[in-house]
Amino acid sequence: MITLFNYWHFIVLSLIFLIFLSGVYAAFKQDQSKLRFPMIISASLISVLLAGFSVVAVDKYTKIVKLYRLDNKRMLSSEKIMYSGIVKNEGKHEVGEVIFEIKLVNKGHVTGNVKAGSFFSPSGFFDFFSGGAGVLYKPQQVKEEFIVAKNLKAGEAREFRVYLDYPPYFRSTSQFTKIYAH
Repeated sequence: MITLFNYWHFIVLSLIFLIFLSGVYAAFKQDQSKLRFPMIISASLISVLLAGFSVVAVDKYTKIVKLYRLDNKRMLSSEKIMYSGIVKNEGKHEVGEVIFEIKLVNKGHVTGNVKAGSFFSPSGFFDFFSGGAGVLYKPQQVKEEFIVAKNLKAGEAREFRVYLDYPPYFRSTSQFTKIYAH
């Protein structure tokens, strides 16, 4: 079972629903009938925006996950890099999904390994007139997301291991990792 809402979500959403009902009630108490519909639309839009922002804010403060013992190993035979570690729910509420994000950035240009086309991605317009000019686009950053845990109860920790294809032309790579919960 993947959890999305906890009791704080329901409390905040019920308060927003009361705001919506008071806006609709005020619209029907309006003497001019041509103003009722715009007032109901305004109350609906405000309620939807408040609900969206409140769900994100409540998630930020109730679903807290931490990453421990992160390790990576590059496997040259298969051109992959393996990340392993432990994720722990530090909050007081259950977390539905824990997502681990990896971003690899090539720093080859710092070491003097610059080739024509390293930073330029040919567009369809350029390809049409030049036939691509023999330029092979090689992305200079790779970003992947992995779901490393599901239904993590408060205080519970789980080990994970993920594999990422490692571009062979990367030199002196910077690695950025981030973890967040849904």
